[in-house]
Amino acid sequence: MSDTKSPRRADEVGNKAAGAVEKVYDAVVIGAGAGGLNAALVLARARCTVAVVDGGRPRNAPAAHMRGFLSRDGMPPADLLEAGRAELTGYGADIFDNHVDRVAPGFFVHLSGGAVLRARRIVVATGLRDQLPDIPGVRERWGRDLLHCPFCHGYEVRDQPLGVLGTHPDSVDQALLLVQWSADVVHFPHTRPLSDQDRERLTARGVRTVEGEIKRLAVTDDRLEGVELTDGRVVPRSAAFVFPRMVPNDSLLTELGCAKDERGLVTTDGSGRTSVYGVWAVGNVVDPRAQVVTAAGMGAAAAFALTHDLVDEDIDRALEAHRADALAVPAPQGAAV
Repeated sequence: MSDTKSPRRADEVGNKAAGAVEKVYDAVVIGAGAGGLNAALVLARARCTVAVVDGGRPRNAPAAHMRGFLSRDGMPPADLLEAGRAELTGYGADIFDNHVDRVAPGFFVHLSGGAVLRARRIVVATGLRDQLPDIPGVRERWGRDLLHCPFCHGYEVRDQPLGVLGTHPDSVDQALLLVQWSADVVHFPHTRPLSDQDRERLTARGVRTVEGEIKRLAVTDDRLEGVELTDGRVVPRSAAFVFPRMVPNDSLLTELGCAKDERGLVTTDGSGRTSVYGVWAVGNVVDPRAQVVTAAGMGAAAAFALTHDLVDEDIDRALEAHRADALAVPAPQGAAV
């Protein structure tokens, strides 16, 4: 790690020519959401040399406000990221607005455009992408009055008529949870027949079931009016929820050989350390249910562990050099050998 005041002082081993290594960093963080930025912030404050690389496609971009983050409740997500970047540059971290094409053995991070960064350690915080059902109106209303997480958005639509699009195996549980925020919840099974057990649970919880295939989301004056079925019925709703298929952006981790669990998610220990030496992963790329505040905490935990890992490596190197120097010192003349 650097012994200077600014993390910008890294070993210069190249120039900005295409394919040339620009710097050797203690850590390269791939992804600049809350998890990646907080990992980089803690690392920079530990006087590690840090680079952050981000392609600029945050998952929560459609959302107008971020919720459930102490002291940041209601902040636009873009404002949080902007503030985080400003804090990082203040500590001397480097930020690259690029995509990462690949990470070669030895932690050579190849960026779009040809630049290459070298890292001692890697933190992957590339998030996930939401695959939405192919129903007219879904993409247009996503993040506005078509929502996903009740903990993120339920309070803002409390006591309103809510609908749940039954396009995912977890949609029933989503409808059951939403009663915490509204007594008027309708579950639309769409093309997924309900089991007798699920139907009983919904009824017991006070959730109404409306059968029939969904045709589209009905919108008037740029506001959700209701859910329209293929038979022409429109069930009035002020807001609707859908459980998307969440696909981790984990191709880099897969290429690095990181182990996965039975769900297909990259496995990590409590600090975010993967099965591959020197590679950490945090946020939605390993935990689809992590909120912004959760991802930030995961980033901090990874930075703590990564810093200790680097220090242990530096100690081992220092001991090796110290012992080599001691052996190289000639014995005093006349001393016993």
